[in-house]
Amino acid sequence: MIWIVLAIMIVATIILNSPTIKGMIGEKSVTNQLNKLNKEKYIILNDVTIPSSSGKTTQLDHVVISTYGIFVIETKNYRGWIVGDEKSEYWTQVIYKRKERLYNPLRQNYGHVMALKGLLSEYSELPFIPIVCFSFRADLKVKVSSEVIYTSKLVKTIKKYNQEAISASDVKQIAATIGNANITNKDIKKQHVKSIKLDISNKRNKISNDECPKCGGSLVLRNGKFGQFKGCSNYPKCRFVYNSK
Repeated sequence: MIWIVLAIMIVATIILNSPTIKGMIGEKSVTNQLNKLNKEKYIILNDVTIPSSSGKTTQLDHVVISTYGIFVIETKNYRGWIVGDEKSEYWTQVIYKRKERLYNPLRQNYGHVMALKGLLSEYSELPFIPIVCFSFRADLKVKVSSEVIYTSKLVKTIKKYNQEAISASDVKQIAATIGNANITNKDIKKQHVKSIKLDISNKRNKISNDECPKCGGSLVLRNGKFGQFKGCSNYPKCRFVYNSK
């Protein structure tokens, strides 16, 4: 009986530590926070997949539409120190002495905003407010001016934007446009995940072959303040850098 219990605990630990499950937990936590907003003032859309300008699709964790603006929310459920700045392509997750890289979520969310702008191009000068939410498991050490916050601060952050900029009728139309464009087909969503993984794999292959994944130039070894790194030979036209540490 003890062995059965231990086996169940091990399997449960593996499942709970999987990136997919951790992501779902993080998104559910944000959804619970968003449900505290006044439904008469805010329209909440969760897990939205829409076409992007590249002809592919992009998945948005949460979109909140209101007369105060369109809030585009990216959720992260990482633990440990999260270190990074506004312009870096990658941030660093530090757990004790182990370091892992993660794609800058501000850049990721910028892509989401651009996809929404393309979808809502008939509207001029819509105010978009990108927000990146980290769970309490993280210890944020980032140097940014953008909204990078803990999930517990989400509602407060949204409410601080209180200047009306969109009419109530447009809010409903915008929500309907996004809702109608939302791709719910599971096969297409699976293809979206495969596409992301393929892009990451192609990028890694190019870097390993000393090819810049951004412009196709050559990557050369350079010395920087924090050690050696690979940078694009087409600098300053291309500012791609890669640090394997």
